[in-house]
Amino acid sequence: MIKMLTACGAGVNSSHQIKDAVEEEMKNRGYDVSVDAEMIKDVTPEKMEGVQIFLPINHPDLGFDIDIPEIDAGAILYRMPAMAKPVYDQIEAEIKKIQG
Repeated sequence: MIKMLTACGAGVNSSHQIKDAVEEEMKNRGYDVSVDAEMIKDVTPEKMEGVQIFLPINHPDLGFDIDIPEIDAGAILYRMPAMAKPVYDQIEAEIKKIQG
């Protein structure tokens, strides 16, 4: 299973929409993934442990460096396939790298 983390300002709406959309799309593509949704202020180095791909809405200043792929997932929120597909393709490419 590939573990991902998404985060937004409140950790309630946008991040959960991204979580649901990514889990569904990656399942449809044949991947076993889990996406956690958090408030951006709650993302700490400890919360990032075990996370393999970070999916913020935009590039946040977390106050610490991350050494995993970071993909801006904000376009998924527009619910336009033409905008979301490139994001899903990026996620899939990173999954393939992780799986070797």
